[in-house]
Amino acid sequence: MRKGFLLAVAAMVFVVALSNYAVQFPVNAWLTWGAFTYPVAFLVTDLANRAFGPDRARRVVYAGFVLAVALSAWLATPRIALASGTAFLVAQLWDIAIFDRLRDRAWWTAPLVSSVLASAVDTAVFFTVAFVGTGLPWVTWAIGDYGVKLAVAGVMLVPFGALRHWIRPWSGQERMAAGQP
Repeated sequence: MRKGFLLAVAAMVFVVALSNYAVQFPVNAWLTWGAFTYPVAFLVTDLANRAFGPDRARRVVYAGFVLAVALSAWLATPRIALASGTAFLVAQLWDIAIFDRLRDRAWWTAPLVSSVLASAVDTAVFFTVAFVGTGLPWVTWAIGDYGVKLAVAGVMLVPFGALRHWIRPWSGQERMAAGQP
């Protein structure tokens, strides 16, 4: 389990640092490159939640947050790092809570719904903090970004569906031990 946890943290740090660097580069007038990489963070969180449960998934998020913000401060501007850290923490914690509530439904429900809703929160927080008052077309970028996040959330069901066969789900006994219904 420790190896899987460290792998989840490393994946989270890589995805967030790469995305914070990539968000600085527009693809066109309504989209940045970060839109294509960041949604993978929700896949990492959802797989961690499936394997370890919500408490350990939050630890993946916290560890990823600390390391990714430090890397982002080096790879991006301080404002991007602050915006990313704030949006990341809020959105990933939402994702964990939503996923956990839906984990017993059809296999695709929890990862899709949690990613779609948490991506909306992430997009709103990130683009507001990162770009408000800059004169850049951040609202347009945010709309484009969210559209891509929705598409990527759908695409990420493919690796989630494939990997779920190799990742033992967090069991009901573990829930009872954690004091959850």
